[in-house]
Amino acid sequence: MTGPIESTDKKSAPWLKTQERSNMLMLRMMSWISLRLGRRIARLVLHLIALYFVLFAPDSRRASLGYLPRVLGRPATWLDLYRHFFCFASTIHDRIYLINRRYDLFDIEIHGKENIHPLIDAGKGVLLMGAHLGSFEVMRAIGRQLPSVRVAMVMHEDNAQKINSMLAAINPEASMDIIPLGRIDSMLQVQERLEDGMLVGMLSDRTLGNEPMAQVNLLGATAALPTGPFRMAALLRRPVVFMVGLYMGDNRYQIHFETLADFSDTPRGQRDQAVEIAIARYTELLNRYTRLAPYNWFNFFDYWQSVPASLNEKGE
Repeated sequence: MTGPIESTDKKSAPWLKTQERSNMLMLRMMSWISLRLGRRIARLVLHLIALYFVLFAPDSRRASLGYLPRVLGRPATWLDLYRHFFCFASTIHDRIYLINRRYDLFDIEIHGKENIHPLIDAGKGVLLMGAHLGSFEVMRAIGRQLPSVRVAMVMHEDNAQKINSMLAAINPEASMDIIPLGRIDSMLQVQERLEDGMLVGMLSDRTLGNEPMAQVNLLGATAALPTGPFRMAALLRRPVVFMVGLYMGDNRYQIHFETLADFSDTPRGQRDQAVEIAIARYTELLNRYTRLAPYNWFNFFDYWQSVPASLNEKGE
């Protein structure tokens, strides 16, 4: 971490411009196939989908080639590209079964229970911070062990509408408690869910393009992380747990919970410093888990090249 150095970029974030069309298109295709043919047979189609994206999705391919050499420490091959897209396709495909509570199809290991169970037992609510790394949907699986746990997700409003419509199409009973970002009452809704003892999750590795950001060193190069999620946690005076659900191949997943920060007793005058420490810790965890499961990174845009020019200028 070299900052944080904050900047406000008035341009839209690159991922918002694409609206994650590939994600939704792939999900629609796989829903139809999977619910009719079953997981084993449907997985055969994933190879064709991965190959399609390798050959005919130049923007996503370019983004993958920008990421893979950083995490692998060597030039990426066509096989690496294929494995990256196949991993992405696999997690999208498995989301269909997770939404339908077919947890019996998966071998899911949960690591770091000691970092979250005491917070859940206290009943005061917990903020979960993840990233577009692996599958956040696999979090539903912890319901097998903790049936009383309820989860809400904070996400961009357009994505919230698409996710809810997608869930309704796959399983009308699988609606998700979603808090849209960017509304006047967004933080109030988060606070209400926390006070009700819920887990509130957010993916904190993308900016909306018009918010303060911090310059960090991710996989050996400069990237920008939004500071908003961390400032929200500080204002709400809540413990924060990092969560990642890594796809490890076939039907295997690993869920990891890591202590990220605890703003419960942070004095107002020390919040900025505490936020900076939390962002550094978050960056450290991103570096660790991308290297543990390198093909699980699903930011298919120029993540490093999208650092605002003004932030780069201040960082020189």
